[in-house]
Amino acid sequence: DCCNMSSVPELKQKKIARDAELKKAAAAAATKAVADDAEMNKNIFAKAKAYEEEYQALEKTAIDNRRAAKANGQIFVTPEEKLVFVIRIRGIIGVSPKVKKILQLLRLRQINNGVFVRINAATVNMLRLVEPFIAYGYPNLKSVKDLIYKRGFVKVSGQRIPISCNTVIKAGLGDKGFECIEDIVHEIFTVGPEFKAVANFLWPMKLTNPRGGVIGKKLNHFNEGGACGQQGDKINRLIKKML
Repeated sequence: DCCNMSSVPELKQKKIARDAELKKAAAAAATKAVADDAEMNKNIFAKAKAYEEEYQALEKTAIDNRRAAKANGQIFVTPEEKLVFVIRIRGIIGVSPKVKKILQLLRLRQINNGVFVRINAATVNMLRLVEPFIAYGYPNLKSVKDLIYKRGFVKVSGQRIPISCNTVIKAGLGDKGFECIEDIVHEIFTVGPEFKAVANFLWPMKLTNPRGGVIGKKLNHFNEGGACGQQGDKINRLIKKML
């Protein structure tokens, strides 16, 4: 064997040794990747279970409070909502420059686009100014999940990328501790401390025209039997028709 090896040119010997090292390194990296994936899946399942328990606890608390208030002959006032889902329902005809600017700030550049917005004094004023062009209300957990799972795209390097796997989320928001799609759903639904970063990471939802059409005239306010403006929890009905 020594004789055979000595007859092989020196450069070839170096290449053989280098290839062997690279092969060994690749095998070690593959083994580590499998172990990391298994660990990540374990963490994701644990997180999903914890989030589900949290959602159930929130629902149970709301039901218990309502029952207790009814038993005492009182009225239960629900806590102030923190999240709205805003859908643009009208096009560009008759849009004043101020309204156009607000719709751009809300990232609602196209008809049937939808975004999650945190409620505060500034956003409430913005929404009121553009009410004739939008429908908005309080999405429930099912609507938030359906929108993100079915219509979820994210912004990576300025490009619209589908949420096809958790690695997309880890690549974009890993530095903030987000690993999976359930983290995104939880942060949006609970309006967590990183809500702004997550909402901007999500591309505006591109929805379809509502099946069966919108309820009422688009030009009229929801309170007058129309389609635009604040709809409260009735927005979930519209979201379901547009998914």
